[in-house]
Amino acid sequence: MEAIQHIHHISAIVGNPEENIAFYRDVLNLKLIKKTVNFDDPSTYHLYFSNNNVDNGTILTFFNWPNEHVGRSGTGQVGTIAFRIPKGKLEVWERHLKRHDITVEVTTLFGQETIQFKDVHGLSLALVEDDKASTGNDIIGFHGVTMLTENPVATASTLVDDMGLEQIDEDAAYIHLATIGDWRHHVMVKKEGPENRVRFGVGVVHHIAWSVPNDKAHSAWQAKMIGKGYHVTEVKDRNYFKAIYMRELGGIIFEFATEGPGFTVDEPFDKLGERLMIPPQFEDNRESLLRQLPPIRI
Repeated sequence: MEAIQHIHHISAIVGNPEENIAFYRDVLNLKLIKKTVNFDDPSTYHLYFSNNNVDNGTILTFFNWPNEHVGRSGTGQVGTIAFRIPKGKLEVWERHLKRHDITVEVTTLFGQETIQFKDVHGLSLALVEDDKASTGNDIIGFHGVTMLTENPVATASTLVDDMGLEQIDEDAAYIHLATIGDWRHHVMVKKEGPENRVRFGVGVVHHIAWSVPNDKAHSAWQAKMIGKGYHVTEVKDRNYFKAIYMRELGGIIFEFATEGPGFTVDEPFDKLGERLMIPPQFEDNRESLLRQLPPIRI
C-alpha cells in the first residue's frame, strides 16, 4: 500500500467571509476556487482557495463563523500553516505584507529563513522559500505545518509508522517529518504543546487532510486505520472528493481525501469561485440558506 504522498487540504475556522476573501485573494494572491456551504452546517460558508493552477496539494479551505466566536489555540490542532514561495522572494513578500500593514517576524521556524505572520482573523501563517527559482512571486503551495499534540511521540508514530512519512530531523523543540511525494511537505510535531486543549473557533485550524489517489485506495486506508485501532468515520461525499475522518492519538483531526472528482465537476475552470454552489442535498433550501448567509459583495 502506497504511503501518503502529500497534504490534500487544510481547513481552518475564520470570520467574516468578505474579510477572508480580501486577505487570501487580494493580499496573498491565492485563487478563490469554490464558494459553497459547510456540508455539516449549511448556514455557514465553506470557501476554498488554491494556487493559480489549482494543483492537488495546495488547497486551503475555510469555515466562516461569526467574528465574535474566537477560538483558543491548544493541543489537538495544526498550529502554523506554511506556504512555499519561489526561491529568492522572501524579501519581496516581507515588503508586500508590510505594505498591507501586516506585522511580520523573520524566524528560522522551518529550519530556514521563515516569515511568520497572522491573517486578518488571527490564524498563524508562514512563508518559506522553495529550493529552486521559478517565475513570478506567487505562492506555490503548502510548505508544511506545525502540529500541537497531547502526545508527540504517538502523533509522530501515526505519521511515520502508519502513514509512511519520513523522519528527517529532530531538535529540542520539534520532531521533523516529510511526506514522500514530490511536494515533500514538512510536518513539525512540537514536543511540548500548550497546557490547554484547543477550543475551536475563529483563528484556529480545524483539520488537516491527506491525499489518496482514488476510491480504492481510500477504502484501503479506511480499513488499515480501523485495523490500527483508530476510530474512523464512514465515507462522506464532499462533492469534490470523498472523505473519512479520525483523531490521531495526540488529538488532531486527520482526514483522508480522494484526489477526484475535483473542483470542476460543477463549474468550468475559468469560472471557478464565481457562483455560490449549493450541494445537491441542500438545493431545495437555496432561498432559505441565502437568507441566513451574510452577503459576499467582493
